[in-house]
Amino acid sequence: MGRGDQRTLHTTLTCGGCLLSVLGSTAATLLWASSDRTRRHLGAGFEGEGTDYVAALTELPLIAAAGALVPALACALALRLTGRRKD
Repeated sequence: MGRGDQRTLHTTLTCGGCLLSVLGSTAATLLWASSDRTRRHLGAGFEGEGTDYVAALTELPLIAAAGALVPALACALALRLTGRRKD
């Protein structure tokens, strides 16, 4: 494999990893937003009773970060277990 081919492969893998992280973050955020617990905190009660926006402000960034990191960590673990290492 030539140097140009390695560069193309590296670019493709990097873009794929970024896309996987974006998809993971989006999926985690949507899953969090659709849960009963979140709906309760964001005012799904009678006339907005029990609305707690602090839950959204504290949980949402953590959920989005975890959704982005989990695919990256899973990929790193899979590469480690299969023994494929970058030379």
